[in-house]
Amino acid sequence: MTDQLTKFERGRKTTRLKDRVAIVTGSGRGIGAATVQRLAEEGAKVTVTDVNAESCEATAAKIREAGGEAIAIPCDITQRESVEEMVKKTVDTFGRLDILVNNAGVIRDNLVHKMTDEDWDAVMNVHLKGTFYASQAAQRFMVPQRYGKIVNFSSTSALGNRGQLNYSAAKAGIQGFTKTLAIELGKFNINVNAVAPGFIETDMTRATAERIGITFEQLKQAAAENSLLGRTGKPVDVANAVLFLVSDESSFITGQVLYVSGGI
Repeated sequence: MTDQLTKFERGRKTTRLKDRVAIVTGSGRGIGAATVQRLAEEGAKVTVTDVNAESCEATAAKIREAGGEAIAIPCDITQRESVEEMVKKTVDTFGRLDILVNNAGVIRDNLVHKMTDEDWDAVMNVHLKGTFYASQAAQRFMVPQRYGKIVNFSSTSALGNRGQLNYSAAKAGIQGFTKTLAIELGKFNINVNAVAPGFIETDMTRATAERIGITFEQLKQAAAENSLLGRTGKPVDVANAVLFLVSDESSFITGQVLYVSGGI
């Protein structure tokens, strides 16, 4: 059995990201929370940001209790002013910004003949507009210091997935966004990459099981059977991939999409 505990939970801390400052959007829970904790474990000073203020503070408090440095800033990623204020507060608090992880996401799954304008717009606004707003705000601080790491969240659904026309389109768009931003920011020593998770055990995949009328255990079993590794993913599996892409160990990697799917 793979050890899925984070280093904080095992009581150990290392410093691959010492003196780095990171923002992880949508980090109040799920993959985002696992990721921001993973970066803090490695020495980063982190901003936990999510639309839900309570989950933001809960995750930040957990990091501080374990000896890390974290602030909680509630933010609506679809509102430019909210995003720019969140980034500014981060820099005002920690003095710089080195890492941005665009994780925030929502699902509004439905078949094409049932999908509403609201379903479509909600998903596009969070995934595409939110990623654009945060990246634009972050690069204003990264470019002058000639250093930065941006990791965007795509998905295996970018390759197509029944009932997720909006989500699949948004996640495919993230891949094009990532490759183009890498071209524009490369000369400033800013690496831009994406991760594309497959089935990860989160509240979002629980909602998927409910939508299609099966139990979460049944959905997990089906996903495990489609994986070359014979298991489903955990949030920390994705967090570890993000850690690699924001560390200096990946300094010659940019414009890439890393699938974290167990080999479907």
